Amino acid sequence: MARAFARKGKGRTVRYAAKLDAVERTVVAGLMQQVHDLVAPEPGDATTAARGGNDFDSIVSGLGGLGMGVSVSAEDQLPDARPLPHDARSFGDRDPALERLLPAGNRADDQASAEFRRLTEHSLRQRKARHLESAIASLRAPGSGVELDERAAIDMVVALTDVRLVLGERLGLREDADVDRLEKELDAADDDDPRLHAMSVYDFLTWLQETLATAMLPDAGPNA
Repeated sequence: MARAFARKGKGRTVRYAAKLDAVERTVVAGLMQQVHDLVAPEPGDATTAARGGNDFDSIVSGLGGLGMGVSVSAEDQLPDARPLPHDARSFGDRDPALERLLPAGNRADDQASAEFRRLTEHSLRQRKARHLESAIASLRAPGSGVELDERAAIDMVVALTDVRLVLGERLGLREDADVDRLEKELDAADDDDPRLHAMSVYDFLTWLQETLATAMLPDAGPNA
């Protein structure tokens, strides 16, 4: 069972430690790897890098109750009998999840937005990829938990934010009211509704990120 992040030590020796079992670490690292695949620029292919991927298909199939069989592919979120709203699908050739990770600089001016993206998107993708790579390495390090120094903790918070943004987009969580709407829908949903599993993963990621962010606050004293 997971235990929240807690601060250990002070000053240059400060560490942030959490207890996550092997399944939990594998689930979170797998999510981060797929977001990395979605957002990382592809060397030598500027067109593909600008376009992004649309194959964010399977997160944690076969890993147990936490997120088993969850898919965040836009086409897989709801059965055919309950089609996705049109704005949840890719528009043009760009995955809408990328619009959450790489927002437009000027939504009112397409030309200005395109120029902003041309100038900034590649470097932003690189930074996000580096944060994700660091977080994945921390989760896959040997041991029974996760222990982070200050730099790695920042990388982990940013990586968790990006994974939550992508999963939230797949669940249709774009405004505060969407959470209440989805919770009501899930209360009435069948037990095999894939959104139930996706929401459990989303809640777990939210909790994990909040405990780390709280432990990193300047006034948070060491727990050990």
